Amino acid sequence: MTRVLLARHGRTALNADGLLRGLADPPLDRRGRAEAAALADALRAAFGSDAVTAVLASPLQRAQQTARAVAGRFGVESVASDPGFTDRDYGEWTGQPRDEVVARFGSVDAAPGVQPEGEVVARARAELDAVADAHPEQTVVVVSHDAVIRPLVESLEGAGTDFMLPTGSWCELVRTGREWTVVSVGNSPVEAR
Repeated sequence: MTRVLLARHGRTALNADGLLRGLADPPLDRRGRAEAAALADALRAAFGSDAVTAVLASPLQRAQQTARAVAGRFGVESVASDPGFTDRDYGEWTGQPRDEVVARFGSVDAAPGVQPEGEVVARARAELDAVADAHPEQTVVVVSHDAVIRPLVESLEGAGTDFMLPTGSWCELVRTGREWTVVSVGNSPVEAR
């Protein structure tokens, strides 16, 4: 069995303002840094101080900063940058208020130039399998983004999955053989809230 703890990065100013982040690269804000530390502490408490053998993250700095906090708690020396887990590309709508894009087009998915969700899921699923192949029988943390984690988990769980995924939270996935099981979703340490 391989365990992947799929974590959402801590908060940024764009998250706080309800703006689409996508490939924009803002750093964590003060609360986001606290969320990253709380996430790291919660994962260590839940899985043990020596459980995690590798930490990977989207190349965007909000994910990298969160991943470094987690890696430090587990004594993992470096964070691997993994573009397969990078955020969805919102094109010209990056940095725009999500609510305004939805009001104008009916959904973010319908806005012209937005990367199709299916593409995001396909690349993330392939990368998830590659991570499990590279780390058999280990526990790995992958820090990514809501627009990656949510549809990826939904694709593993099946239609109708609905869950909260606040910044600084995580989902637990396990792979036995070639089959993925979603153990839990939206786990959130309360310390940073």
